Amino acid sequence: MIADQIAGKIGAGEFLPGERLPSERELAEQLQVSRPSIREALIALEIGGYVEVRVGTGVFVAHPKLGRQLDEEESHAGVRTSFGDIGPFELVEARILIEPECAALAAQHASEQQLAEIAIASRSMHGSNTPGTHDRGFHVAIAEASGNAALAATVSHLWELRERSAIFSRLEQHFVTRKIWELAEIEHDRLLAAIQARDSVRARQMMASHLLGIRARLQEDFSGDAELSRIERIGA
Repeated sequence: MIADQIAGKIGAGEFLPGERLPSERELAEQLQVSRPSIREALIALEIGGYVEVRVGTGVFVAHPKLGRQLDEEESHAGVRTSFGDIGPFELVEARILIEPECAALAAQHASEQQLAEIAIASRSMHGSNTPGTHDRGFHVAIAEASGNAALAATVSHLWELRERSAIFSRLEQHFVTRKIWELAEIEHDRLLAAIQARDSVRARQMMASHLLGIRARLQEDFSGDAELSRIERIGA
């Protein structure tokens, strides 16, 4: 619905081709919705060809030659198809609620074999050309080591939803660079050390810190104004 509203404003000429859209904070205030919802709507619009995201500069209305020429009914259907039912930030929030407890339980209950599997997944991510595959393997291995099959199945399902999300994929393209993967590797190493030490409190803290970091990185300001982004996150 948010994507449709912004697309409607573009169609009505409120935002012209090549024009930079208002900031996410301004759009959130205008539409009375959260900034994460605006972020997801803008990515859905980019996938639909309505806008062009330039990380470090902002979000611009696509020129007709770049955008899709669709009638009103088709354009709305295209936006909704791209957007899907579950947003990336809802998925991250679910992971923040669930995975820290999985890490704490893994520190208590993991077998030596399971500890070895977690360590292998962590090491495999270092310098890999496909870090996302090993990232999933690391988190799923921790959930499986929790000793709770329901939690393990839940974490696996959240990762499946994440990998099917076109918006999550596009967000990663914009914000998850090699430098970010290297930071994730450091966070994984700290988490692994806590689990190996059988320190459930620290393992919970390390997982929570890692996931909160992921959420913050996906919320970096499109314009590249890090200070503005930081202030807006605090204000949220």
